[in-house]
Amino acid sequence: MHIVHSESSCGWGGQEIRVLDEAAGMLGRGHRVSLLCPPEAPIYAEAARRGIPAAALPIARKGLRGIGAMRAWLVRNRSDVLNSHSSTDSWLAALSLLGVNPRPALVRTRHISAPIPDNMATRWLYQSATRQIVTTGERLREQLIRDHGFRPESIVSVPTGIDLARFAPADRAQAKTRLGLDPSLACIGIVATLRSWKGHRYLVEAFAGLKRKDARLFVIGDGPGWGNLKQQVAQSGLDARVLMPGNQDDVAQWLQAMDVFALPSYANEGVPQALMQAMAAGVPVISTPVGSIDELVQHEETGLMVPPQDANALRDAIERLLEDRELGQRLAQAARERVRLGYSREHMLDSMEAVFREASA
Repeated sequence: MHIVHSESSCGWGGQEIRVLDEAAGMLGRGHRVSLLCPPEAPIYAEAARRGIPAAALPIARKGLRGIGAMRAWLVRNRSDVLNSHSSTDSWLAALSLLGVNPRPALVRTRHISAPIPDNMATRWLYQSATRQIVTTGERLREQLIRDHGFRPESIVSVPTGIDLARFAPADRAQAKTRLGLDPSLACIGIVATLRSWKGHRYLVEAFAGLKRKDARLFVIGDGPGWGNLKQQVAQSGLDARVLMPGNQDDVAQWLQAMDVFALPSYANEGVPQALMQAMAAGVPVISTPVGSIDELVQHEETGLMVPPQDANALRDAIERLLEDRELGQRLAQAARERVRLGYSREHMLDSMEAVFREASA
């Protein structure tokens, strides 16, 4: 098949990483793959670095220019499937395909649980223009059926898959030493784009109140919330204990050094990749029942769950895991098995390949 991905986002996070990982996986299976994205988007440069063919189009915003550019590219480059990923490129894709013959099947992937408008235009996009909807979690699928009455048979859940060989458990003391840290330090971490709804502010607040004053907090990632978070860290007197190294090419080495991974999101989540990566790496995790997270983390079985926006509950959960190493080990082992059975990269590729074949048949 010739599989085309469109991504209008100019941000960088789990969604963009999934697009590239899926594209690379399909290339490895012998399919032809193309990516359509804005030239200024980080995904464009990263695609080139990974050897994924990409075309720079003016699709960062909705408008006639983007529709015309996408339509012209699609007419010149015949394809079987067009997989859109964000709202803007989904609208541009649907409109650009009007009157095109032959035209690729439009598949819309929904990565997050943010609400969508409930109107005739949205219904046309999702139920008429789109051949198949893919969500990254079952809760997101249920949301579209429950809140909008979309046909259940038109929606399938395909969680993001994790490379279990790359995100594997390692000796934690050695991992800390490689990062230049004292191996005796307790290390808590988060890997996420710095957006407000990821809950970083509550993690910093919880960390400030920990009994162990020798602990370190890793904040891995970048994004629009960088300035506010940096200010919160400084005002809390935590500059020496909070490491904010930005985006990292090798996230695994940071995860392997963590004693606890926390993702206190309070909105918009699907099944977060970083949470799966931490679980695969054998790190005890704490999160919140938001989006499809509870499909992955079962409280007291594969991790600990706390209420969203509750720094005190988050602090208590962190201290519990730091003090009860046997609990952490039990949760971590069960979590890695959970990821191995249902969230592997090969499982994702198998499922998406089946979606594309069925949509283009």
